[in-house]
Amino acid sequence: MAIEIIQGNIVEQAVDAVVNAANETLLGGGGVDGAIHRAAGPELLAECRNIGGCPTGEARITKGYRLKARHVIHTVGPIWRGGGAREAELLTNCYRSVFALASAHRLRSLAFPAISTGVYGYPLEAATRIALGEARAQSNFERLVFVCFGSEAFDAYRRIWARIGKAP
Repeated sequence: MAIEIIQGNIVEQAVDAVVNAANETLLGGGGVDGAIHRAAGPELLAECRNIGGCPTGEARITKGYRLKARHVIHTVGPIWRGGGAREAELLTNCYRSVFALASAHRLRSLAFPAISTGVYGYPLEAATRIALGEARAQSNFERLVFVCFGSEAFDAYRRIWARIGKAP
């Protein structure tokens, strides 16, 4: 399995599924969520309306519509409240839910944003360790791409992967 860390725009990734850092309504928002909804087109919003939302730590799958990706896997990360509100457990569950859903749909390649590190305020280093640790434990995928929008996230992902990315 290949794990890639790139700096770029998640909506441009040609993978089986892009992962959306969504809110509980799944009806679009700012940041990654808004960009994915805009790029996928109004059909994505229409499909999301029929899902009925998604609790924090879980994931839901839709078609990708106008994206290069065939699917979007929406997951709701935790809002950072200082670390004592099960944030690490909930963020870990986001990744595990995404991987389980992707496996169930026989998807082989995924692109991830830095879930919960934007307006939800999760500390970048801690979130990156969870993301890469969960990715490292996978064996059902050909390619996992971590798409960093800015240089701060890109540097953190590369630095942490250099520490933990070696074979167990």
